[in-house]
Amino acid sequence: MKKTILELFDQVGNLTLDTICAHLLVALVLGALIYLSYYISHSGTIYSKKFNVSLVMLTVLTAMVMTVIGNNLALSLGMVGALSIVRFRTAIKDSRDTAYIFWTIIVGICCGAGDYIVAGIGSIIVFFIMVLFGRIKNDNRILLIIHGSRNNEGKIESLIFDYYEQKANLRVKNTTKTTVEYIYELSRSIYQKAQKKDMSITDAIYALKDIESVNVVVQNDEISG
Repeated sequence: MKKTILELFDQVGNLTLDTICAHLLVALVLGALIYLSYYISHSGTIYSKKFNVSLVMLTVLTAMVMTVIGNNLALSLGMVGALSIVRFRTAIKDSRDTAYIFWTIIVGICCGAGDYIVAGIGSIIVFFIMVLFGRIKNDNRILLIIHGSRNNEGKIESLIFDYYEQKANLRVKNTTKTTVEYIYELSRSIYQKAQKKDMSITDAIYALKDIESVNVVVQNDEISG
């Protein structure tokens, strides 16, 4: 039993220059495929060229680590201990970025282990999934924020109720002794439909008088910047 354990720790892979180059080159090619997928599925300010380049680097680096580890248990345990002290605090701007990070790590592991077929077929399938569905955007929500006098409290509620045909959702109502604040949530379709009316919602609200401000904010679940 002791001999078997020692052999397991001493076991190393037979690495040649050709094998190392093959691992890294395949990882680079598949990393370029990931780069292309990220470039296509992201647009506007949410696209980060630096992050996209980092995905390629992460693919190659993971393949490099896996090539070094091979089937050596001692190196594997040592690498786990070394990586456990690393703390990554970069904020993920888009939930899709997490999927891309996992994609690069998995591809790097497969390439480092020499499983090119798994890495290639899996990457092609994920590529088409990301291209087809990656550009789907959330339906933007419209927030209507109203500040005014409490004398118009009932009038404001009645106006919004009628103007948006009972489809405006009241999210927040803040009051003081003299003022009131409303935050209504509207879907984009409802907001655009109401925009076709003769009088805009801002004009209709200001017509009540004693209104301090009316703000329209477009909100979605993505962080762009």
